[in-house]
Amino acid sequence: MEKEEITTNDYLKGIVLNLPDSPGIYQYLNSEGTIIYVGKAKNLKRRVSSYFNREHPNGKTRLLVSKIADIRYIVVKTEEDALLLENNLIKKYKPRYNVLLKDDKTYPSICVSNEYFPRIFKTRQVIRNGSSYYGPYSHMPSMLAVMDLIKKLYPIRTCKLNLSPENIRAGKFNVCLEYHIKNCKGPCIGQQSHEEYMKNIGEIKNILKGDTQIVSDLLMEEMQALAADMRFEEAQKIKEKYDLIENYRSKSEVVNSIIHNVDVFSIEMEENSAYINYLHITNGCINQAFTFEYKKRLNETKEELLQLGIIEMRERYKSTSREIIVPFELDMEMNNVSFTVPQRGEKKHLLDLSVMNVKQYKVDRLKQVEKLNPEQRSVRLMKEIQEQLHMKKLPNHIECFDNSNIQGSDAVAACVVFKKAKPSKKDYRKYIIKTVTGPDDYASMKEVVRRRYSRAIEEGSPLPDLIITDGGKGQMEVVREVIEDELQLHIPIAGLAKDRKHRTSELLYGFPPLTIGVKQSTPLFHLLENIQNEVHRFAITFHRDKRSKSQVASALDNIKGIGEKRKTALLKTFKSVSRIRQASLKEIAAVVGEAAAKNIKENLTE
Repeated sequence: MEKEEITTNDYLKGIVLNLPDSPGIYQYLNSEGTIIYVGKAKNLKRRVSSYFNREHPNGKTRLLVSKIADIRYIVVKTEEDALLLENNLIKKYKPRYNVLLKDDKTYPSICVSNEYFPRIFKTRQVIRNGSSYYGPYSHMPSMLAVMDLIKKLYPIRTCKLNLSPENIRAGKFNVCLEYHIKNCKGPCIGQQSHEEYMKNIGEIKNILKGDTQIVSDLLMEEMQALAADMRFEEAQKIKEKYDLIENYRSKSEVVNSIIHNVDVFSIEMEENSAYINYLHITNGCINQAFTFEYKKRLNETKEELLQLGIIEMRERYKSTSREIIVPFELDMEMNNVSFTVPQRGEKKHLLDLSVMNVKQYKVDRLKQVEKLNPEQRSVRLMKEIQEQLHMKKLPNHIECFDNSNIQGSDAVAACVVFKKAKPSKKDYRKYIIKTVTGPDDYASMKEVVRRRYSRAIEEGSPLPDLIITDGGKGQMEVVREVIEDELQLHIPIAGLAKDRKHRTSELLYGFPPLTIGVKQSTPLFHLLENIQNEVHRFAITFHRDKRSKSQVASALDNIKGIGEKRKTALLKTFKSVSRIRQASLKEIAAVVGEAAAKNIKENLTE
């Protein structure tokens, strides 16, 4: 590496030039001596020098480099050692520019207490007192199903008494209701031996580890031995336990039981976060399932974040799996561990299950965030539109047009405005078609679009980021002719088409227009559907009002002696022209006088 490639001060140049070509971890410190970043490398010299010998498009990375005042490094033997050390140092120092692992303290675990007669209970606190913990469980129903199975299989105590041998011999305790309803065998008064109780605890631990096959085999052996000794009643009780655990295994087994001791990982990304799901498979069953979130600090790739997640989860759960299933190839080596990217079969089924979990977790997290910050939902929807249509600008301001007429009569049009993905009703506008004769939707659309944006240009009003027509390719083309050819504006144009049942069916974009796939039942689809329904509603309502007024006008306006005031008074009293026709001369005269009432009765015939 040439010296002139390094663009930092001489002190850092000296460190970088003398770095070894070995695997290890590096730490960046700021001028105050605080560790601001920890990273791993297969080749320390090549990796660290890459920060200083080129421009970084990511602003956060440039900011990090500008803050580096010192570099420390630790050489290790293997890449796996570097991964483990990096993970530990990040958790220890919490450097500002490293990804932030969201804590999992809110998830419960199952505890087998370190007591003479252990208790089994769920907890959110891990106390290092020799107790065994299984979890944490991010999926509560899974944990409750295991707890329910254990309760049905084994009469384990639920009390918090100090059941030491001395206290039991001293007769300090009395049995409780749990003993009388046969949920507990009364170890507190010596009715159950410590040996029998601990045998049950051993089997429970196997179940919690996912080794239900071992427990099932032991129960089968015990049942057969009792049956051979003609102890059928006892054998029947064991069979009931065996059936319970087999039923649980059939529900929890997701693949063939020969798939044993395998880890599965998947990842979903968004702009500032990454979500990683971890499954541990034992005898075809999911023994551990956990999804967590990394808050991105720099422009980390999927590969880098998934590697961090693999090390984090395997260390946390003390996994010894020799096989790890992942969604894509990783440039990662671990001792006695192989990486598999399955394309079909049961391992692909496991990967799909993990992907499904991580996607659901991402959706749930977004919903939680959007409840706290509703603006975030609007931004996400606008970003989706921007990505789907490959727009340069976020569509903060959307305008949509629709026409309404009956065989060309009373032709009107409407424009609805959505700002930040929400209706801006004060900006809605109605238009009476002035220059078009007969039912010509294309000419009507041209007139309205021309009038709206010519006026906007004259007045200097804000122009929309996206124009949507309630119609297909033809409507889009006439809008384009006005916007681009006549007014010389550059505004993206989309079309919303409906199916035969008059429901929103597809989004069209581009010239020539292409169908943009938007999955139904998604928030984006509902937004587009809402825009289309809103412009249609607004146009239809305006058209009905205009048609109603024109009908009233033709019936009353030509009658001698009936002006605006009398017409308004009549409609206020009788509600419609039809009811005025049905009213008696006396009833009409009470509103407008006898002379005008006679004119109405003479002219307003059926």
